Amino acid sequence: MTERIIGVNSNCYHGYSIDQALEGIAAAGFRFVELTATKGWTEHVFPDQSFQQLCAVKDKLAALGLTAFSMSGHCNLMDDQRLGDFILNIRLAGFFGCRYIVSSIGEAHLKDNATAGKEHLAKNIRSLLPYLEQQGLQLVLELHGDHATGSVMNEIVKLVDSPLVKINYDTANCIFYGDVDPDRDIDTCMENVTYLHLKDKAGARNAWDFPALGQGYVNFDAIFQKLRQAGNNAPFSVEIEFTQEGPKDLAQVNEAVRQSAEYLKAHGFSL
Repeated sequence: MTERIIGVNSNCYHGYSIDQALEGIAAAGFRFVELTATKGWTEHVFPDQSFQQLCAVKDKLAALGLTAFSMSGHCNLMDDQRLGDFILNIRLAGFFGCRYIVSSIGEAHLKDNATAGKEHLAKNIRSLLPYLEQQGLQLVLELHGDHATGSVMNEIVKLVDSPLVKINYDTANCIFYGDVDPDRDIDTCMENVTYLHLKDKAGARNAWDFPALGQGYVNFDAIFQKLRQAGNNAPFSVEIEFTQEGPKDLAQVNEAVRQSAEYLKAHGFSL
């Protein structure tokens, strides 16, 4: 079995620059990063940035010994008008040499301007397959919003029926949006989980409260055990979103990323 990729979502540094994000991630000992290109929320990299800006990010990654293995490129895949935007994100992910691109079904942080039935959604996603293949990418659909349980997402992935489209299992979104416990819910879709957002959950189930790993009540021990039993070596991408007030300063974000690194190492993982 190949070594599991363990990275950090640059969205942990929402409100801070891409340079600050990459420096903090590298300082914590991580070698992989999920670059965030989420419209209207965290645009650490984005298709409308200049070639010079994007090359500067590439250079920064190299200087810090980081590899961009994935891109968070959320678009509303139910909306025919947003597919062109997502294709640009696919090409941007290819520019950075990513292997995965992450999207929710609907918008992650903007209002959905369209909804669609599962058949139309599957058709939209299948229209993206040539672009994914061209860039050597796998699209991993994130549990989010109305599609935040393993069983719901598994049904969609099976409908698309392509090895290029699988599930990004978010261990806290399933609680916050779907009101299910990840250590049990993941059983409903394990065969199609090829990526995980490792995100902890604190506070009320419907409260925006996502601390450093090990600071909440997500049963990661059980999740890790189930992944091992299934022979599932999907990449981990650490995501910390704090509370609605956000972190008090950059130092708090860096410390949460460091704590998450220590938590993973204490559980036997190599960064």
